[in-house]
Amino acid sequence: MKEISAKSQVQSASAATSGQAERAQVVPAGILHLSIVYVIWGSTYLAIRIAVREGSGFPPFTMSMTRVLLAGTLLLMLGALRRKRIRPSREELLVLLGSGLLLWTGGNGLVTWAEQQADSGLAAMIVATIPIWVALIEALVDRRLPTIRLVLALLVGFVGISLLSIPSLRTGMRADVMAVLALLGATISWSVGSVLQNRRAVSLAPQVSAGYQSLAGGLGFLILVLVFGEPKPVPTDQAWLAWGYLVLFGSVIAFTSYVQVLRLLPMSIAMTYAYVNPVIAVLLGALILGEPITLWTISGAVLVILGVAGVFRDRSIRTKLAA
Repeated sequence: MKEISAKSQVQSASAATSGQAERAQVVPAGILHLSIVYVIWGSTYLAIRIAVREGSGFPPFTMSMTRVLLAGTLLLMLGALRRKRIRPSREELLVLLGSGLLLWTGGNGLVTWAEQQADSGLAAMIVATIPIWVALIEALVDRRLPTIRLVLALLVGFVGISLLSIPSLRTGMRADVMAVLALLGATISWSVGSVLQNRRAVSLAPQVSAGYQSLAGGLGFLILVLVFGEPKPVPTDQAWLAWGYLVLFGSVIAFTSYVQVLRLLPMSIAMTYAYVNPVIAVLLGALILGEPITLWTISGAVLVILGVAGVFRDRSIRTKLAA
């Protein structure tokens, strides 16, 4: 009996050590995937603008539908080739369908539609409220208020995004009421979808999960295309290249990384992408399109970096990372 007990203790200690090693690898992997989301989704602002440009691009919902349907198909094929489990349980399928509709059709789709009527500065500023919405949703679900440090960090980041948007404000920000409501609806939809995916564990491989979510979003976009009766697209070669970039990098690579981020990192850290993406977009606009870098741009970028650093240094976040 003593020998069995000793063996059991050794196995328990080994399992605990293995579990600690696995958790130690979670944070670097999560940060790597978050970095991918930072850079690639920051570049998709420019790609979307080119892909849906009036007169030379795709209608917005048609572009989004074809993008995510192809990406979802490629992701599931990749999962099958890698011999991953493809068939989800009923509960997993409901979570994936629900989160896919909320993230893609509700979140991404409404932003794409609204950017026809709203300047990118206003869109970036409203979308940047996602971390705040997520913090509020988590506070309601957990019945626990976020820390003062976290609230201040989120507010600093939001002020930074507001400063980045100053050039648009000074040139006369263009938007109608429906566009603003669509942007607000998009942020809430994306926030709820992200929290849902984070709270409901799905044991499928990340690319398989991302594949089902993309297909769900594509079906949602198909309904919108039929409802709005979008015209037949006649895209230019440049629009096709932008669309291809959105499929491969924006959906297949970055969205799969986002699924991993939601699994590996606390929500407050995961949502910092909404602050960093506009900074990346502004830098790329300056490098590729020659857009000016102003004092507002530099000040906003600095505040965004400080806000993100504050989120990472929050005690409650560090406790979750160490758990």
